[in-house]
Amino acid sequence: MIYRFRAILDHDQKEDIFRDIEIRKTDTFEDLHNVLTQSFGFDGSEMASFYISNDQWEQGQEIALFDMGQNTDVKMMNETIVEELINEDNNKLIYIYDFLNMWTFLIELGEIVEEARGTDYPNLMFVCGQVPSEAPEKQFEAEDPNSIQDGADDLFDDYGESWNWN
Repeated sequence: MIYRFRAILDHDQKEDIFRDIEIRKTDTFEDLHNVLTQSFGFDGSEMASFYISNDQWEQGQEIALFDMGQNTDVKMMNETIVEELINEDNNKLIYIYDFLNMWTFLIELGEIVEEARGTDYPNLMFVCGQVPSEAPEKQFEAEDPNSIQDGADDLFDDYGESWNWN
C-alpha cells in the first residue's frame, strides 16, 4: 500500500508552499525524510525530527534522524516504519529540518492507495511554490497556539481539488 502525504511549509507568506508525496507504508521515516529534503531542495545534512501530531498540531512523540542519547523515548527514523505510527486515525506529523533555522513542515496523510505498476517510490507527485532562501522566522514566545492549526487547516482545505487524489 502507498501513503500519499501533503507536506506544507509553515510560514507567514502569501504564497503557498507544499509538496504532495507518495511513499510505501513499509518505508522508514528516514525514507520520508530523504524525499522531503530532496523535494524542498535541501541537502539533507542537517539534524531533523518528525513529531507525531494531533488535530491541533501539537507536538507529540519524536522520531529523530540521529540518536542524541538524551531521551530513551525517542524513536529513530532508520528503525521506524511509517505504518507503525501513521494510519487513517493518526495522520498528522510535524517535521523540523535544521534545528538552527527551524524549517517547519506540517504533514498530513491524504489517502492510502494501491501501489501503481511501473511507479518508483517514493514519488513526488505535485509541487506548489518556491522555498524561500531563508527559513521563516518563528515567534515562539507569544505565538497563538491556534495559529498553526488555523493556517494549516485552511491550506489543506484550499487545495481540495489537488488534495482529492481521484
